[in-house]
Amino acid sequence: MALEMSGSYELPVPREVAWAALNDPAVLKRCIPGCEELDMVSETELKAVVVTKVGPVKARFRGTVTLSEFNAPESYRISGEGDGGIAGFAKGGAFVRLTASETGSTLDYTAEAQIGGKLAQLGQRLVAGTAKKIADEFFKNFAEAVAQETSEGA
Repeated sequence: MALEMSGSYELPVPREVAWAALNDPAVLKRCIPGCEELDMVSETELKAVVVTKVGPVKARFRGTVTLSEFNAPESYRISGEGDGGIAGFAKGGAFVRLTASETGSTLDYTAEAQIGGKLAQLGQRLVAGTAKKIADEFFKNFAEAVAQETSEGA
């Protein structure tokens, strides 16, 4: 099953601050819903363990995340794949772009994902709704985290 999503979020910090946070595993770990582990393996690769629930299926995904197509502090591509055991698999990516705005910066993303196994059997509406909810929760957490780090650093 293939999914596509996009969104735009206002961040209350300058683009350079948002860019640094997007490349900080500690910030990302705090923001990703259900993230248990997120460790840098190299400058462009991270290992992750994320627990998520889609309808009646709860799964622990272990996988890798790769960052590419860097254009600091404006954009990059994030790609990943994870294995959730009996629940199935997920893989996909997103293109993330930061632009300056009057209130700080704007983060725009377009993402695509493919899932298989039990998760794919749940139905596209349920899976797509859950994926959008997780994305919205991540960006809400991210906006709060960068705002908090800026106020603590000031």
